[in-house]
Amino acid sequence: MTNQHDLLAGLMVSASGVRGIVGERLTPEVILRVAGAHAALLPPGPIVVGRDSRPSGAWVSRAAEAALLASGRDVIAVGLAPTPTILYAIRHHRAAGGLAITASHNPAPWNALKLFGPGGTFLSPSEAADVARRARTERPTWVTHDKVGAAKDDGDAIVRHRDAILALASLDVARVRSRAFHVAVDCVNGAGSEATPALLEALGCRVERLHCIPDGRFPRVPEPLPENLGGLGETVRSTGAAIGFANDPDADRLAMVDERGAPIGEERTLQIAVDWALRRRPGLVVVNASTSMGIDVLARRYGATVERSRVGEAHVAERLVAGGGVIGGEGNGGVIFPELHATRDGLLAAAITLDWLALDDRPFSERVAELPPLVMVKRKLDLRISAPGDLTAALRAAFPDGVRNDLDGEKYVWEDRWVQVRASGTEPIVRIIAEAPAASQAEALASRAADAATKSQPAGGAA
Repeated sequence: MTNQHDLLAGLMVSASGVRGIVGERLTPEVILRVAGAHAALLPPGPIVVGRDSRPSGAWVSRAAEAALLASGRDVIAVGLAPTPTILYAIRHHRAAGGLAITASHNPAPWNALKLFGPGGTFLSPSEAADVARRARTERPTWVTHDKVGAAKDDGDAIVRHRDAILALASLDVARVRSRAFHVAVDCVNGAGSEATPALLEALGCRVERLHCIPDGRFPRVPEPLPENLGGLGETVRSTGAAIGFANDPDADRLAMVDERGAPIGEERTLQIAVDWALRRRPGLVVVNASTSMGIDVLARRYGATVERSRVGEAHVAERLVAGGGVIGGEGNGGVIFPELHATRDGLLAAAITLDWLALDDRPFSERVAELPPLVMVKRKLDLRISAPGDLTAALRAAFPDGVRNDLDGEKYVWEDRWVQVRASGTEPIVRIIAEAPAASQAEALASRAADAATKSQPAGGAA
């Protein structure tokens, strides 16, 4: 049962912000209250606002901007832009924080407010929880007419972000340009539709565009999972491209297909970036608890160390910055390279991949084959965890020889494989992830975990 007096009931509230279905639980009142609470938490200074291409983004961003202005805060509007571009703009303007109006990989009916602080990073988990508390329990303080904030537009945010990537000391732009790669890109008609192809062209690539009209009408399931990249694979095969790139709607994630049009899996994006970074400077790598143990294999090759956080960019970035890490991210195609900024960046990930690919003349598939040979299986269960103790008991019984790890959900680890069961922070589902040397082994782990989880919850636990 939801609490009828809880403004945020029925919404997904996590360290990354507040998301829900527009017109159902995500209403103008919610937008005004959350944006007002965010304004009350942030230190003095302007607040940057941007959005992805969803049709609902126009009114949601205007409502959020209105709440900020009515709270007495100046607003810098970057308009339709990738989430990493919005975060980079926060740093450029030395702003107090920012808002990205995007539900990332969620379907078109969804939207969200992602909450950022100074420096262009997510709020800390405790700060995000404080915004949610304020939105639930306190009415915003609207200022009088003489204290209303001022609004201005920033039309250069995407170009500035692109130039910052090209200026990175670690990126050998000349080497990439010398290869004149032929590439394909699928931006799912999202926020990267103009920014990602433009960056690839600036890197000397000949670009085949697929779904690069930023109208928010997603022509495929927006999450760039292997099963959703058939069109990109066909484009690569038909044009003879060397590689294919795919963004999610706000372009903070990147997935790829090889020169044969075969998806390599979104976990490989981060593995490529980690291999690229550690070749130059071994050091700390931070990833989340659901990321492939292939990262650990790569780190051992270079004498580097790996730390794991809870799932969610905010958790990874917080530990990456605190530990002075070289690189980090999440196995969903999210790469965080602090030399640029401490946020997932799908554009930067594409540039890193091309630099990694340019190291020798072999095809992309041959380079990928040298990455750790592990197979990951990901499943979604329409399940509500209402009896967590029963879930723990069931999984312990199912995996008596596994080492239990409760950093995030329930995870059971062996020397060369693992399985995890956790409630999603972005969708009303339970995620099951398993990894092993062979697909059959990963499937068996996932099936056993799904069976134990489902049977452990009252009445099957159907959501």
